Amino acid sequence: MSGSCSHNCSSCSSNCSSRKQESLLKEPHKLSSVKKVIGVVSGKGGVGKSLTTSLLAAFAHKQGKSVGIMDADITGPSIPHMFGVNERITGDENGINTVISPSGIQMVSMNLLLDESSSPVIWRGMVISGTVMQFWTDVIWKDVDLLFIDMPPGTGDVPLTVFQSIPLAGIVIVTTPQDLVKMVVEKAVNMANIMGVPVLGLVENMSYLTCPDCGKKIEVFGQSKADKIAAQYAIPAVAKMPLDARISTLADAGRIEDYETDALKDVFAQIEKAKRHDDE
Repeated sequence: MSGSCSHNCSSCSSNCSSRKQESLLKEPHKLSSVKKVIGVVSGKGGVGKSLTTSLLAAFAHKQGKSVGIMDADITGPSIPHMFGVNERITGDENGINTVISPSGIQMVSMNLLLDESSSPVIWRGMVISGTVMQFWTDVIWKDVDLLFIDMPPGTGDVPLTVFQSIPLAGIVIVTTPQDLVKMVVEKAVNMANIMGVPVLGLVENMSYLTCPDCGKKIEVFGQSKADKIAAQYAIPAVAKMPLDARISTLADAGRIEDYETDALKDVFAQIEKAKRHDDE
């Protein structure tokens, strides 16, 4: 194939991987309306991926967007707790209904299907991946501008299923300032490139701590590598999230929507620019 790929397979004669992926895409529920889907990924656990998903969704909602969150981390769902959502998911002959956060964000999560939120989900990969697909094909997403998918860490069954079967407009990669971050980000970038999905931004959590006395930024976990890595892999936007006690306090209290930050504005701008999967 010559030149750059536009991802418009209808006008292309090349038999490339993007064309093969096209046939694997699943249609959303017939009553759903979703304009753009954004995946939030990480190469390893414990970097604050679910927190980033929540903050991005809350930020987008404050910009006037109709927002949804698909919690695809089936065995470790944490989205509902951060939003203070406890009610059970309901359904009828039409399909599965989302649960609504206090500010109006639609969401589905495994924890909203369990009798007890502390009950473990002891399932094999194929069952987990199938459940994630049901969150797309069987759930009714009502007039959603941006649907964020909080994916489990790594490049296993669920991320592969989402990349192949759901029309992603792009992904946001979440990381922290440790030395192994380059390798972790590289894995996520390479997977995105193989699957033909744009990387829209890099979010570095726990990037720094602001001294409460002098206001100096202290890089607790070492010097930030986010800008250098973003430049190396041509990632267009970087957000550096601080170690801030208010974030954990609000998340624990189910009030993550109350957190105010401008740190995500550049990443959000790239999300706004991203083309829908079916755009030419």
